[in-house]
Amino acid sequence: MVKLIMGAAGTGKTKTIIDLVNAAVKEEKGSVVCIAKGDKLKFDISHDARLINVKDYAIDSYPTLLGFVAGLHAGNYDISKVYVDALYKIVDSKDASDAEKFLLDLDAFSAKHSVDFVIALSEESIPATDVMKKYL
Repeated sequence: MVKLIMGAAGTGKTKTIIDLVNAAVKEEKGSVVCIAKGDKLKFDISHDARLINVKDYAIDSYPTLLGFVAGLHAGNYDISKVYVDALYKIVDSKDASDAEKFLLDLDAFSAKHSVDFVIALSEESIPATDVMKKYL
Protein backbone atom coordinates (compact mmCIF):
# COMPACT_ATOMS: atom_id res chain seq x y z
CA MET A 1 0.00 0.00 0.00
CA VAL A 2 1.15 3.50 -0.79
CA LYS A 3 -0.58 6.48 0.80
CA LEU A 4 0.15 10.03 -0.25
CA ILE A 5 -0.34 12.99 2.07
CA MET A 6 -0.48 16.20 0.04
CA GLY A 7 -0.98 19.79 1.06
CA ALA A 8 0.45 23.25 1.12
CA ALA A 9 3.36 24.14 3.38
CA GLY A 10 2.26 24.50 6.98
CA THR A 11 -0.79 22.25 6.74
CA GLY A 12 0.51 19.64 9.19
CA LYS A 13 1.92 16.94 6.93
CA THR A 14 5.05 16.47 9.02
CA LYS A 15 3.02 16.38 12.23
CA THR A 16 0.83 13.70 10.64
CA ILE A 17 3.93 11.69 9.69
CA ILE A 18 5.27 11.97 13.25
CA ASP A 19 1.95 10.80 14.71
CA LEU A 20 1.70 7.90 12.25
CA VAL A 21 5.28 6.75 12.91
CA ASN A 22 4.82 6.87 16.67
CA ALA A 23 1.52 4.99 16.45
CA ALA A 24 3.04 2.39 14.11
CA VAL A 25 5.91 1.49 16.45
CA LYS A 26 3.31 0.62 19.10
CA GLU A 27 1.16 -1.48 16.75
CA GLU A 28 3.47 -3.02 14.15
CA LYS A 29 5.27 -6.29 14.60
CA GLY A 30 7.77 -5.31 11.91
CA SER A 31 10.30 -2.53 11.78
CA VAL A 32 9.24 1.08 11.13
CA VAL A 33 11.43 3.48 9.14
CA CYS A 34 11.08 7.23 8.68
CA ILE A 35 13.07 8.92 5.91
CA ALA A 36 13.54 12.69 6.10
CA LYS A 37 15.96 15.35 4.95
CA GLY A 38 17.77 16.69 7.99
CA ASP A 39 17.54 15.65 11.61
CA LYS A 40 14.76 17.95 12.79
CA LEU A 41 12.53 14.97 13.65
CA LYS A 42 15.02 13.21 15.93
CA PHE A 43 13.29 14.35 19.11
CA ASP A 44 9.76 13.79 17.77
CA ILE A 45 10.09 10.28 16.37
CA SER A 46 10.08 7.37 18.81
CA HIS A 47 13.49 5.79 19.30
CA ASP A 48 11.83 2.48 18.37
CA ALA A 49 11.57 3.69 14.76
CA ARG A 50 14.58 4.06 12.51
CA LEU A 51 14.95 7.71 11.49
CA ILE A 52 17.14 8.13 8.43
CA ASN A 53 18.56 11.49 7.41
CA VAL A 54 19.02 11.34 3.63
CA LYS A 55 21.65 14.08 3.86
CA ASP A 56 23.96 11.30 5.10
CA TYR A 57 23.55 9.47 1.77
CA ALA A 58 23.81 10.42 -1.89
CA ILE A 59 20.07 10.51 -2.56
CA ASP A 60 19.28 13.09 -5.21
CA SER A 61 16.69 11.52 -7.50
CA TYR A 62 13.65 9.27 -7.51
CA PRO A 63 15.57 6.21 -8.82
CA THR A 64 18.23 6.72 -6.14
CA LEU A 65 15.56 6.93 -3.42
CA LEU A 66 13.85 3.80 -4.74
CA GLY A 67 17.19 1.98 -4.75
CA PHE A 68 17.86 3.19 -1.22
CA VAL A 69 14.49 1.84 -0.05
CA ALA A 70 15.18 -1.48 -1.78
CA GLY A 71 18.58 -1.63 -0.06
CA LEU A 72 16.99 -0.94 3.32
CA HIS A 73 14.56 -3.78 2.75
CA ALA A 74 17.31 -6.11 1.53
CA GLY A 75 19.20 -5.45 4.76
CA ASN A 76 16.12 -5.84 6.97
CA TYR A 77 13.26 -7.82 5.50
CA ASP A 78 11.26 -7.19 8.71
CA ILE A 79 10.49 -3.60 7.64
CA SER A 80 6.71 -3.28 7.46
CA LYS A 81 6.21 0.51 7.28
CA VAL A 82 8.22 3.26 5.63
CA TYR A 83 7.35 6.93 6.04
CA VAL A 84 8.88 9.60 3.80
CA ASP A 85 8.61 13.23 4.85
CA ALA A 86 8.88 15.99 2.21
CA LEU A 87 9.46 13.89 -0.92
CA TYR A 88 10.16 16.87 -3.20
CA LYS A 89 12.82 18.18 -0.80
CA ILE A 90 14.51 14.78 -0.57
CA VAL A 91 14.88 14.34 -4.33
CA ASP A 92 15.13 18.09 -5.03
CA SER A 93 12.68 17.84 -7.91
CA LYS A 94 9.06 18.85 -8.40
CA ASP A 95 8.61 17.02 -11.70
CA ALA A 96 5.11 15.52 -11.41
CA SER A 97 5.71 12.84 -14.05
CA ASP A 98 8.83 11.62 -12.24
CA ALA A 99 6.91 11.63 -8.95
CA GLU A 100 4.13 9.61 -10.58
CA LYS A 101 6.59 7.00 -11.85
CA PHE A 102 8.16 6.82 -8.40
CA LEU A 103 4.76 6.24 -6.77
CA LEU A 104 3.91 3.51 -9.27
CA ASP A 105 7.30 1.83 -8.74
CA LEU A 106 6.87 2.12 -4.98
CA ASP A 107 3.40 0.58 -5.24
CA ALA A 108 4.84 -2.39 -7.16
CA PHE A 109 7.59 -2.75 -4.54
CA SER A 110 4.96 -2.59 -1.79
CA ALA A 111 2.88 -5.34 -3.37
CA LYS A 112 5.88 -7.59 -3.90
CA HIS A 113 7.47 -7.15 -0.47
CA SER A 114 4.48 -6.36 1.81
CA VAL A 115 5.84 -3.00 2.90
CA ASP A 116 3.45 -0.08 3.40
CA PHE A 117 4.56 3.42 2.45
CA VAL A 118 3.27 6.83 3.53
CA ILE A 119 4.67 9.74 1.54
CA ALA A 120 4.27 13.42 2.46
CA LEU A 121 4.38 15.79 -0.49
CA SER A 122 4.20 19.56 -0.19
CA GLU A 123 2.50 21.05 -3.20
CA GLU A 124 0.78 24.39 -3.35
CA SER A 125 0.72 25.44 -6.98
CA ILE A 126 0.11 22.21 -8.88
CA PRO A 127 -2.91 20.06 -8.08
CA ALA A 128 -2.59 16.30 -7.68
CA THR A 129 -2.35 14.40 -10.94
CA ASP A 130 -4.65 11.46 -11.66
CA VAL A 131 -1.94 9.01 -10.61
CA MET A 132 -1.34 10.93 -7.38
CA LYS A 133 -5.06 11.00 -6.63
CA LYS A 134 -5.03 7.20 -6.66
CA TYR A 135 -2.83 7.28 -3.54
CA LEU A 136 -4.55 10.08 -1.59
